[in-house]
Amino acid sequence: MAAVITIAAVDDDRMLISGLTAWVDSAPDLRLVATVESVDQLMQRDMGTIDVVVLDLMLADNSDPATNVRRIIRAGPKVLVATVMADPAHMLATHAAGAAGYLTKNHDLAELAAMIRDIHRGQQMFPSELAFAIAHDSRPNKPRLSDQELRLLVAYASGMTLDSAARRTSIRPATAKHYLERVKEKYRSVGRPTYTKLDLANRVREDGLVAGDPPPP
Repeated sequence: MAAVITIAAVDDDRMLISGLTAWVDSAPDLRLVATVESVDQLMQRDMGTIDVVVLDLMLADNSDPATNVRRIIRAGPKVLVATVMADPAHMLATHAAGAAGYLTKNHDLAELAAMIRDIHRGQQMFPSELAFAIAHDSRPNKPRLSDQELRLLVAYASGMTLDSAARRTSIRPATAKHYLERVKEKYRSVGRPTYTKLDLANRVREDGLVAGDPPPP
């Protein structure tokens, strides 16, 4: 029998909470252990009993979304951000803060549950909306990378081998090697020297594509 995934929801949308509660009650591998309206209220709970937090992007207390993500992650749970609209700036900020997933509320509860399961398994969720936001990030010294280049870069820089990263992005290893060389050249073209796997990991971390320390070279 699969392990039960414990969930907390931070949201002031009563309709969503009611729907999520009903859905979880029918899923044997999911258990909703807390529903609160702010991260401050969540922090009063036993965070060690929570696997995944579904966090509304814009809460009624006007708290900063990226700060909310960082607070929850420091306490232990993984974070899935839920929002009405896919705002590129907030998407980038919460992803850089360490959110494991980002989902707009026009998706149904089955899709939400599937993403919760994926996040709990440790899969890195990289939705097309986030790839688009990163690719069109207008901050200085950011190379313009394609969706495929971004997916490969994040997989490879997270510590995967070239072959594993190629499989993750559904391309051949030879093609993956070519893409990575092209990514390095794009970083060098904007004045950011990039030659090794460690350099790529540092660029990924600097640009907020993943959280945490770079893997060993």
